[in-house]
Amino acid sequence: MTTLAPPYNFSSRKQTIARHFASANHYDQHANIQQRVCQYLLANIADTEQDSVLEIGAGTGQMTRLIAAHIQSQQWFINELCAEQAATLQSILATAKIAIGDAETMDLQGNHSLIISANTVQWFDNPLSFVGQSALRLQAKGQLIFNTFTANNFLQIKALTGQGLQYPEVEQWQSALADAGFENIELTIQRFDLTFANPYAVLKHMQLTGVSTNRTQAQANDNQGFTWTKTRLQQFERDYWQQFCNKDQQGKPCVILTYEVLIVSAFKA
Repeated sequence: MTTLAPPYNFSSRKQTIARHFASANHYDQHANIQQRVCQYLLANIADTEQDSVLEIGAGTGQMTRLIAAHIQSQQWFINELCAEQAATLQSILATAKIAIGDAETMDLQGNHSLIISANTVQWFDNPLSFVGQSALRLQAKGQLIFNTFTANNFLQIKALTGQGLQYPEVEQWQSALADAGFENIELTIQRFDLTFANPYAVLKHMQLTGVSTNRTQAQANDNQGFTWTKTRLQQFERDYWQQFCNKDQQGKPCVILTYEVLIVSAFKA
């Protein structure tokens, strides 16, 4: 069963996010880091038998497929921003209740034993609010497990364009979790440096995984954007080669793009 958040409308920023991911038709072929994150989250779920599982921001179903295959649950609830993904998610978990809408604003009340979210929370207007919302939706002793990213994520893009999301510090996550009544809090950082043949390949990778370099959070809220021009692209390429050049395994020149992932696991007291 699929439900839509009433009223089914988003802020302009969330509409932009939904549009980018809806058009990322080859996401699963290129989102290798995101898939590795899903595998890590799966490995750190404390119990393979659950009463009720809520997944936030399921996207194309990378995480959904893993938990469907490895976790037993009496009830499944799946949230996703893009309505285009509803049929795919329902095909993965036929018994799941699919809730299409903005997880920050729609009613996702419940009494879940596990809340999980992969590669989603960084897109929230107020990422730290996810902790308090999750505490209200979890059973006592229920597990919250998710990932987000650190300020070093896509550091090359930020350095060269000034564009990118703003991420809470690790200490802020720790405080938010403790204040919301979570215990057994574990925060783990993992860094991945991907190599690409040239700076244009970096931009293509980001486009194919639904990420836009065109807007910061503040600009998106103000309907202002960063516009690529021929001159700006040429300068971007020169600067990228100059500042972030490396060599691949064959010794050929390449450029680096950094992912820095924060994994969060905690249990409701």
